[in-house]
Amino acid sequence: MKILKSKYYLIIAIVGLTSCSKPNPIEVSPELFHKSVDKVMDIQIHDIFSPPVASRIFAYPNIAAYEILAQKSSKLQTLVGTINELKPIPKVDSTQQVNLELSALIAHMEVSKKLIFSEEKMEVLQDSLYKVWEQVNEDEFNVSKAYAFDVVEHIKQYMDADNYNQTRTMPKFTVDIDDQTRWQPTPPSYMDGIEPHWNKIRPFLLDSAQQFKPEPHPEFSLKEGTLFHKELMEVYDVSKAITKDGDESEEIAIARFWDCNPFVSVTRGHFMFATKKISPGAHWIGIAKIASRKTNANVEETVNTYTKTSLAIADAFISCWDEKYRSNLVRPETLINQTLDPDWLPILQTPPFPEYTSGHSVVSGAASVVLTGLFGDNFYFDDDTEIPYGLPVRSFNSFYDASAEAALSRLYGGIHYRAAIDNGLKQGKDLGHFVANKLSL
Repeated sequence: MKILKSKYYLIIAIVGLTSCSKPNPIEVSPELFHKSVDKVMDIQIHDIFSPPVASRIFAYPNIAAYEILAQKSSKLQTLVGTINELKPIPKVDSTQQVNLELSALIAHMEVSKKLIFSEEKMEVLQDSLYKVWEQVNEDEFNVSKAYAFDVVEHIKQYMDADNYNQTRTMPKFTVDIDDQTRWQPTPPSYMDGIEPHWNKIRPFLLDSAQQFKPEPHPEFSLKEGTLFHKELMEVYDVSKAITKDGDESEEIAIARFWDCNPFVSVTRGHFMFATKKISPGAHWIGIAKIASRKTNANVEETVNTYTKTSLAIADAFISCWDEKYRSNLVRPETLINQTLDPDWLPILQTPPFPEYTSGHSVVSGAASVVLTGLFGDNFYFDDDTEIPYGLPVRSFNSFYDASAEAALSRLYGGIHYRAAIDNGLKQGKDLGHFVANKLSL
């Protein structure tokens, strides 16, 4: 009996040692997804991507992560059949111990890397994480990474077919210098109109770029008493009113908070340099992060929020840019300098593309609808997105409140007429409701 008992205890000890030596599963937290998104945002600023292009960079990595997680989720439904032309991703091998959350994060970083210029900056984050994961559980890391790369290749083929590459070789926008109603390049850098062919990019959820075409802007007229002239004068008069005391007013603070212009140029003597800022879409991705953190969202919920918000933003840019280069309307700065005050400057630097409709208004409207669908109305939040750029926190009672302020900031900044703001916000909200309905929010 003593010998049998000794053998029994020896077997228990061996089993215990074996179980202790078994590698732990790799844990993936929502914060790692936030870190990946933040890194993409930092690189976008460094590489100076235009707002429309930035929206594309956010969308595809999120789709890759989402589709991986949706395979075994009771809450996430595949986007195949909902997103235009998306085909099912490769199925995970059930015989392999693939960590889907890990694969989703790896795919997010890898797809992002294929959409940016400064790949080495993303690789710094990847390498630091890969070293840790290899030490925690090398086998799980390797099979999860291999599966992620299969999905990345699938998503790469999907995004390569969206007509983006073809638009890189299309002609520049032609400026009609003899037509006072048409957009003209604005100071200080007088850049060409950016992304004049963005309406040719394949939408994610829209039937076409023209689906939410807004009502026409007021008929151009410099005759006193006409609606267009009143809107022009409103821009000029508001600008003078909010700057008359010399101190920074609340209106100016609002304008600067929502500036989100990656193309701001600063002139110092004979030198000109660009300041680094996020795009309008990036600001709303930042708000999506704030909402996810506030609700303690898990990995699935976090990826769901990023994905559906980024899809709305991307389609909003396609819709807005379609209208911008169709209406091709002159900016307030150009007309005010020509007809009212040659020394007038807007509070914000005028971005390099036509006026109607306001891009920030359209994007903010769309994003606010989707985020409201995800988190509900009356969702109070502190927006600290602009702290890295030297601006204080602003607080909002809802996403709709934030979108309304973002839209109005364009008037305070002196870069849009009232119609572009109001009609742009409606255009964005209409588009947002369409997207939310298709995504079953």
